[in-house]
This record gives sequence, C-alpha cells and structure tokens, in this order.
Amino acid sequence: MYPTRLQRIKEHLLAENQCSDMATPQGSPLTTHVLNTGEGVPGARMALSLHRLDSQMAVWNLLTTGTTNADGRCPGLISREAFTPGMYKMRFETGQYFESLGQACFYPYVEIVFTITDPAQKFHLPLLLSRFSYSTYRGS
Repeated sequence: MYPTRLQRIKEHLLAENQCSDMATPQGSPLTTHVLNTGEGVPGARMALSLHRLDSQMAVWNLLTTGTTNADGRCPGLISREAFTPGMYKMRFETGQYFESLGQACFYPYVEIVFTITDPAQKFHLPLLLSRFSYSTYRGS
C-alpha cells in the first residue's frame, strides 16, 4: 500500500526533530526544509541562495548558494559566526525545480524575507509548496 501525501509529509516533518546534524550546536543556526506538498515528497535538488541586507547601501549581499539534498534540506547554510542580527532573504528557485520535473508552475521563484534579532537562537525556515501555492513559517 502506498502512503498518502499527508503521511509522507508527516514523516518528513517528524524526521526534522531526529536529524542529529541540525540539533547540535556545531550545525548551522539557520536551516531549511523544502517539501513538495503537491506530490508528497521532499523538494530535492532545488537551488537556493541566502542574502543579508546592507541597510546603509540598501542592497542585498549574497552570502551563500546551495542545493537541497534528497531529503529537501540544505545543511551548512551559514556559520554561527557569520549569522549576525539583521534582515535576511532566502530565495528558492521553484521554477527551475518544477521545470526539472517536467511541470509548469505559477511562481518562478519564492523569496522569504525575515529579521534576526537574536542570532544565538536556532531558526528553521520550511517551505511547503506545490505548483500553484506555497507557505512558510518560523520553525525552531
């Protein structure tokens, strides 16, 4: 019997709490997890980039780029030392991702802008998406 989409999503969300790399102090203070809710699978091989706003120059500075792994995660996004208070933006290349699956989508990319006031905390930024919708929230 095949698991339903909701069962697959639940399994992936539960796995977040069991991932030792992300739970350790040495891991990145900022993590992400992309889930393709339309198919009930991780958003594997999705390109993404992390930027920080230079408020004096009013420009976004690229900090890093990456690609999600088979589980839809991108470990090691930023070091604790480089993670300072400020405004950040994570850009997910959703159009390229769906194109690689042979599917069209409505959103060519998704940009999530967020503010960090206490970089000593751990921040998790999940992206739940389908071809025609997406949602996110601040995890921990």
